[in-house]
Amino acid sequence: MAAPSPSPFCIRGTFNLSTNKTQRAASSYTYKSGCSARYSQDARIPDHILEEDDEDDEQVILTMPGQGVAPSTQYMRGHGCYIDPSSSEIVSSMSGIVERVNKLISVRPIRTRYRAEVGDLVVGRIMEVQSRRWKVDIGTTTDASLQLSSVNLPGGVQRKKLESDELQMRMFFQEGDLVVAEVQSVFQDGSVGLHTRSLRYGKLRNGALAVIPPVLVRRHKSHFITLDKLPEHGIDLLLGLNGYVWVSKHIDFDVAKAEGEGGHHSVAAPPAMQVGANESVGLGGRGVAMDIDGVYSDVNEPISTETRRSITIVCIALAAFVHHGITVTESSLERACAWGIEQADLSDPITLAHSMIHMIRRHNNA
Repeated sequence: MAAPSPSPFCIRGTFNLSTNKTQRAASSYTYKSGCSARYSQDARIPDHILEEDDEDDEQVILTMPGQGVAPSTQYMRGHGCYIDPSSSEIVSSMSGIVERVNKLISVRPIRTRYRAEVGDLVVGRIMEVQSRRWKVDIGTTTDASLQLSSVNLPGGVQRKKLESDELQMRMFFQEGDLVVAEVQSVFQDGSVGLHTRSLRYGKLRNGALAVIPPVLVRRHKSHFITLDKLPEHGIDLLLGLNGYVWVSKHIDFDVAKAEGEGGHHSVAAPPAMQVGANESVGLGGRGVAMDIDGVYSDVNEPISTETRRSITIVCIALAAFVHHGITVTESSLERACAWGIEQADLSDPITLAHSMIHMIRRHNNA
């Protein structure tokens, strides 16, 4: 049996068994990757740290139960914290990561199942075809639901879904298919509704799936990422907020394919959500649209050896980030993959992964 993976955190401090007290208070939490977690156990988190907002910053704010997070006079309390009546401070009720959205403070557990929010970009697997809907596994406690009325018809035809469409549901998606979708609704019982009414969404092909903890996926302006520094015009990534990451061959936009064989115009999104001639934007971020006749295609395009090698290196980098507890960001992932491409030998992926992390540490300490 393989040994359990070590914790990605190092706790600085010693414990005296005779007095049941900590001899030296834990002054900070530090990732084994070398990234500081900026945590202070005996004092409230400084305001200037809470106010920092840098998407490329790989540091996170960790807190422990009972630690003061922010003053209630300046911030609002969210999930995972409460207001201490004696000090009027927002106090963490769990061990987790502090998140701030404007003036709303919340604490997210370090290890937890994915909890969907409206507008989240997710990658899921079709588990079952039911009456007028598909059941999709997105890593939540219950399978999400994708209604027949929430998908585009092949060819971009806009009309009401008929009984004949229900009989052909497996022509759209069938069991085992991987799809990218957007969370449309979250109900009180925790069930999730999805939609794919955009050419950015649909069936996934030409790539590989990597599964990482959702806590390591930070919200970006767009979760459609292209690592253009890699060979063969780069690699496309879909960073699902549920921890499912799709790594695939880069596909250039083709206007003729977007219009379809019948000459129909793309119905990727309403006019207010269309950006330029080759992109569309929604709550999940801006991304290049798929061709309208290939949304439900099962056929992979030819993939060169260099592209396969690049996909492998990206997956190795993601596995290394997971092992060391490093948040996945576009800049850090691109640096690690660009360095990995320069290495000629892929026969030892473990050594390559450790080398990537060592390079990230040196960059962070520079």
